[in-house]
Amino acid sequence: MTRFGYTLMTEQSGPRELVRYAQQAEDIGFDFEVSSDHYSPWLVSQGHAPYAWSVLGAVAHATSRVDLMTYVTCPTMRYHPAVVAQKSATIQELSEGRFTLGLGAGESLNEHVVGEGWPGVDQRQDMLVEAIEIIRALHTGDLVTYDGAYFRVDSARVWDAPEGGVPLGVAVSGGSSLSKFAPLGDHMIAVQPEADLVTGWDQERQDATAPQGGSRKIGQVPISWDPDKDAAIARAHDQFRWFGGGWAVNADLPTPAGFEAASQFVRPEDVASSIPCGPDLDELAEGVRPFLDAGFTDVAIVQIGDEKQQQFLDEVAGPLLEKLRAL
Repeated sequence: MTRFGYTLMTEQSGPRELVRYAQQAEDIGFDFEVSSDHYSPWLVSQGHAPYAWSVLGAVAHATSRVDLMTYVTCPTMRYHPAVVAQKSATIQELSEGRFTLGLGAGESLNEHVVGEGWPGVDQRQDMLVEAIEIIRALHTGDLVTYDGAYFRVDSARVWDAPEGGVPLGVAVSGGSSLSKFAPLGDHMIAVQPEADLVTGWDQERQDATAPQGGSRKIGQVPISWDPDKDAAIARAHDQFRWFGGGWAVNADLPTPAGFEAASQFVRPEDVASSIPCGPDLDELAEGVRPFLDAGFTDVAIVQIGDEKQQQFLDEVAGPLLEKLRAL
């Protein structure tokens, strides 16, 4: 049965609000919660970017049942992989085993801030391979020294390493990333509902003799609920029109101003054609169906806009969750 999650969208809400939403989403019955990990919002109108790991620590303490996950963390530029290994192990301990570390090759928007430039995609993927190797090694609790092409680790140990480590989800988008990351990750993350990614992930893991079974395929769907459909479309256009740029564009633009410029000609009707908007819960639920048809096991919902988040949770999330499970 498909599991449905709630997205803690750090780009559109402050830290205290996110913790409150996380508590309520658990009470409503969501199966898991994912948190973005950004240094900047996509667009200025979103207006937020708290530190995801502080939020996750508070959420781990404030919840007791719901699974938690980063969607996703880049462990190669802004963070050294040894640091990611330590903080993900800590969240796993705080949450008592409910945490999955979602990893990806990153976006310039968040990673350029440390002043180390922005590598090409092939190099970013090679860096992520090394980072995963380091994180896996450190999660054993053993003393680790690592000398790679991009990263060095000198006599490091994660002293509070959870038993069994931390499950790793890895973001993929095509053949190259599948061949590199399926043998290294436990679970697949993708933002496009493509069945070829699901079958390709399983095939690559089988060919690499990776452990079989229990591999989740985790997607994410934005929606814009509002009693007024026009208001829902306007809000989605104002805060989420960057979404249509695609991974290749979204990975390389460095600032919210860049996303403003790149999306200036995107029309409200363009956004409405790709993001379910309005009060019709059946229509919103149907927006998830392509992921179900593609074979995804987990789908996280993003309700666009902090200004409607509380009303969404109070009035809509429960009935919507029922409709999603009925699919």
